[in-house]
Amino acid sequence: MPDISKTEEDKSIIQKVVAGEISFRNIDKIAESVDSAISIRRKALEEITDKKFEYIHHYTIDAADASKRNIENMIGAVQIPLGVAGPLKINGEFAQGNFYLPLATTEGALVASVNRGCSAIYNSGGANVRIFQDVMTRAPVFRLKDVVQAKAFTDWISRPEIFDQMKKKAEETTRFGKLISVEPYVTGNTVYLRFIFDTKDAMGMNMVTIATEAVTHLIQDEFGAIPVSLSGNMCTDKKPAAINAILGRGKTVIADTTVPENIVKEKLKCRPETMQEVNYRKNLMGSARAGALGFNAHAANIIAAMFIACGQDLAHVVEGSLAFTTMEVTENGDLYCSVTIPSLPVGTVGGGTSVGTQKDCLKLLGVQGPGEPAGFNSKKFGEIVAAGVLAGEISLIAAQAAGHLARAHAELGR
Repeated sequence: MPDISKTEEDKSIIQKVVAGEISFRNIDKIAESVDSAISIRRKALEEITDKKFEYIHHYTIDAADASKRNIENMIGAVQIPLGVAGPLKINGEFAQGNFYLPLATTEGALVASVNRGCSAIYNSGGANVRIFQDVMTRAPVFRLKDVVQAKAFTDWISRPEIFDQMKKKAEETTRFGKLISVEPYVTGNTVYLRFIFDTKDAMGMNMVTIATEAVTHLIQDEFGAIPVSLSGNMCTDKKPAAINAILGRGKTVIADTTVPENIVKEKLKCRPETMQEVNYRKNLMGSARAGALGFNAHAANIIAAMFIACGQDLAHVVEGSLAFTTMEVTENGDLYCSVTIPSLPVGTVGGGTSVGTQKDCLKLLGVQGPGEPAGFNSKKFGEIVAAGVLAGEISLIAAQAAGHLARAHAELGR
């Protein structure tokens, strides 16, 4: 019997996928290569939906590596325009010097706006940035018999020798992660334990999940508390939550700068007093009246654009948006501006940071891969993102203070 050509083999698989005899996820098991599996899946989808794809099969990333680490049922890739803003001068503990920010977005005017903010900061001597806390959390939920047992459980958890056991068990699962503390929260017969870790250069969500699971087995064996879910939403991961705004998660980072009065007038085309009032009535009073958890103009815009460019978990933009922007006129008539981001989960290893195009963007910032010492690159990256958010806040508040927002979008946001 003659050999069947690769094309005929692929056609046969496509027909079986369309007929429902082979699932998308099982194509990888029978296709000759990852690229072949991607092509088969895409062509089968075209037949099933009667839609022709014109662009998603064009990409440069390593499909085999991405399929192994980052995506299932891959059919191609989506491209997002990448722009650059800068130079942005940063005076941080880890990020020092001038940086060009990679921003991936489809929103016209965003890069131009951030670029203007970078210019204002650069001409003001730079942005000061400091990290006040750097932790990742996971909070499993346990069911106890009643409040009496719940109290006994929290007392047991609080014993130093028990913490030492939990710490040892957690750190057996990771080379870099360190368990810092465990905080109990009780509701009736339900107990949430918020495990707090140092995850070095990794954003660390997978790391702490695996480590915490190991500890829940220890707790069940030693105390008998039943773990209902490995995540009880007290972490809190990828959802807006006051606990993250108050206690922090990921990097708790603050960036500030003082923009001289002449720079505000010449570059931002308005007055310090006007920017102060817009920030007060918009970011502070307006957000409070709306019941918002974040008190800022558009922090999520810059965080999302940098997260996409640099391979971060995009859903954590939700937490990054819990930012507080302040602006106040100084005694000299200059404008003090700050951004406080209580919850900025970022990393320079793991996840999407391994994708080639995202590696390039991390290299641009000088933070690709693990830092020396461990954790340095991740902290440096956190400082850069915070400074970028400050640039975006300054520019947008100035645009609204000067009445330029609609005009900018009309000209650049086509």
